[in-house]
Amino acid sequence: MRLPHSSALAREIGSIPHRLQLAGGWIDQPFVSRHDPDPPGCMVVVQTEPNFRPMDRCGFASGTRAIAMKLWGDCLPDRPLEELARELYNAENKDKAEPSGSQDMIGLVYPGVNRLDYDFRIHDGVFPAHIESCNEPKVATWLGSVLHLIAVEPRPNGYSPLGVKNLDRKWIAKLGQSGRDCYNAIIEMNVQALGLSFNLNMECWESILPQVVRHPALRLDLMALLQAYQEDYCGAMYSGCGGGYLIIASQKPVPGAFKVSVRVIQP
Repeated sequence: MRLPHSSALAREIGSIPHRLQLAGGWIDQPFVSRHDPDPPGCMVVVQTEPNFRPMDRCGFASGTRAIAMKLWGDCLPDRPLEELARELYNAENKDKAEPSGSQDMIGLVYPGVNRLDYDFRIHDGVFPAHIESCNEPKVATWLGSVLHLIAVEPRPNGYSPLGVKNLDRKWIAKLGQSGRDCYNAIIEMNVQALGLSFNLNMECWESILPQVVRHPALRLDLMALLQAYQEDYCGAMYSGCGGGYLIIASQKPVPGAFKVSVRVIQP
């Protein structure tokens, strides 16, 4: 449920939405998408209500959201969504050697469930060639009911996921497919297929950028923890590099987990 703008929590954390990344992440980076043998590769971002404060450095685009609040104050401007996403992208990535992917900005700006289709031949892979959005309340309610989040830990200081790059075209094609599968599963409200897309996404991350989940600075065995949840539930993935939150797809309760509210806006 959306917080009243005047509530104490809203005043503290702001009213700009959060962004949850689901399957297909990293296909928004041109250094990945340029090797996709069958573009477009897809990924899914979901806009959620800002009714809690996520941990920093945990894959919730909290740094991008902070920049959005500096640009626009407490709420998103009433302007074209693509224009807002590009403005936010430029503000965050000015003079950066390793720019953030545009999915962070798009997820904060576009309501509902969004499939982002990246093709390196279009916009140099920086922005999607196409965005497919779903703002159906029934779908949003279902998705909120089957997503369960468990806090693991923020990525540590001195950690980078980019130390090893295995840009295998076969695995990059699978990464883009995981996002396509994820979106279709959500639209069809199929929790089994949703979990499979999460699991495929994690296989791709481990293959393409192994230090996303295995790095000397990480104190937890992220893959062992992930596999335990994948065995017990329909599927699971991490919210971002180095852990953050576990996102579990399940129709049954997950002990210790909390829920998010998918934010939709109907025309």
